[in-house]
Amino acid sequence: MSTAETSIDPAEIEKFQAMAAEWWDPNGKFKPLHMLNPCRLDYITSQIAAEFGRDLTAPVPFKALRILDIGCGGGLLSEPMARLGADVVGADAAARNIPVAEVHAEQSGLDIDYRHTTAEAMAEAGEQFDVVLNMEVVEHVANPQAYLTACQQLLRPGGLMICSTINRNAKSYMMAIIGAEHVMRWLPKGTHEWKKFITPDELYDLIRGAGLDPVDRKGFVFNPVTWTWRLSDRDLSVNYVTASVKR
Repeated sequence: MSTAETSIDPAEIEKFQAMAAEWWDPNGKFKPLHMLNPCRLDYITSQIAAEFGRDLTAPVPFKALRILDIGCGGGLLSEPMARLGADVVGADAAARNIPVAEVHAEQSGLDIDYRHTTAEAMAEAGEQFDVVLNMEVVEHVANPQAYLTACQQLLRPGGLMICSTINRNAKSYMMAIIGAEHVMRWLPKGTHEWKKFITPDELYDLIRGAGLDPVDRKGFVFNPVTWTWRLSDRDLSVNYVTASVKR
């Protein structure tokens, strides 16, 4: 079996195929991501700027950086990266996501290279990037270690991977599954499997096992009163994000 076959979970892909048309509806099934996106972007842009010495007040601060948005969905992160001047490739294993992303990018006047492919297939093809955005994907793959190893192979020396996922504990079960899927009905039931959630220490071990050096991690914390998200240095109890580099 080739490495390109190791981490894809067909059942997970089918879940996102069924929701593809709703990516850009801020009140649809991806409402949680639309709400989280400003906080995600704050973290992503600050980490990229720090790692590559870029001035975020410049007109196109990420010019000449090649960025891969793996598991790009409808392009919620690919488009902001393109607006900041990056050369963006958006890749997704769910085929139906790609035309949705392509149409929206065209309507937005953005040139983004969207592809129906996997991290493993791109690594085998020898693709290289300065940054890999790996957001809310690792909890959906069949083999996290093989998947993260492919992401490491996709990075140039000195490259940066931003990886976010969901912690595995009683609180994350109540909030990410019971709350988001059953009570608020933000996501279809069965979108997440609690047993696939990964603790921060487990993710650090997986990242190191893939050949990357973790350099930072923070929590994404939801405020149910203001309905906003913020970054936290201490609270990684549910959603969290990491940064790691390829030395």
